[in-house]
Amino acid sequence: MKSHLAFSGRIVKSIPNMLTLCNSLCGFVAILYTLRAYGQAPDRQAVIFTVSAYMIFSAMIFDAFDGLAARLLHAGSMHGIQMDSLSDMVTFGVAPAVLVSVMTHAMSGHTLIPKLEIFVYALAAVYLGGAALRLATYNVKAMTPGAEEEDHEHFSGLPSPGAAAAICVAVIFVSELNLGEAGMKGLAFGLPIYAAVLGLLMVSRFPYIHAGRWIFSMRKSFRKFLLFLVLVICWGAFGKPALFVIVTGYIFSGPVTALVRFFRRRSA
Repeated sequence: MKSHLAFSGRIVKSIPNMLTLCNSLCGFVAILYTLRAYGQAPDRQAVIFTVSAYMIFSAMIFDAFDGLAARLLHAGSMHGIQMDSLSDMVTFGVAPAVLVSVMTHAMSGHTLIPKLEIFVYALAAVYLGGAALRLATYNVKAMTPGAEEEDHEHFSGLPSPGAAAAICVAVIFVSELNLGEAGMKGLAFGLPIYAAVLGLLMVSRFPYIHAGRWIFSMRKSFRKFLLFLVLVICWGAFGKPALFVIVTGYIFSGPVTALVRFFRRRSA
């Protein structure tokens, strides 16, 4: 009986790690599916990129619930923290960088000259490097006593899931635009530049709201609940364009908040 209870306890304690593993598997599938775009017709490529973006979005659900499960089941551990960051590196670091690189190559008609192709890959590498540095910094803070961020409601720097969400909504938005060959080639170079900016934001010190904690704190704040309700209604009414605006607004909220705080300090 005791051995059965011990085994059941181990199973329960492993639930957060299973959710984290699902996160990394979503990222792995997104990478593999993105690579299928080569040799496909443009319409088919757009479908592939959109599906890959949704796979990364699916990983965000697992990423949100593995931490929640660890807290509810009292199953938090250093092993879980390390595994979470490794999974995030695959899903929110490598997968979006691959998606941007392949999509840019496809939208340009596979006619990039070698120097330009290297430049595109370098921009995607800035994103990847930003994600790696961001996650490594998070791990160090989690492992060092007294080094946690004082403000638990905000991140210092753009979190990697937020950066991946920005890439995904941009990919979905661009994939569904009917701009013709010339328009798609023009956008082909905007996407990797945007990815590089996101990489720099991840290693910045701009303050970003902790979206997960903000959502779970709605029960204590009517204003937060009302704002969340408005965002959900806008998403339901306008669909993907509304999601693009919401996520992009979150991305630029960090620099805007930092500017507001700067001018307040100067005027005080």
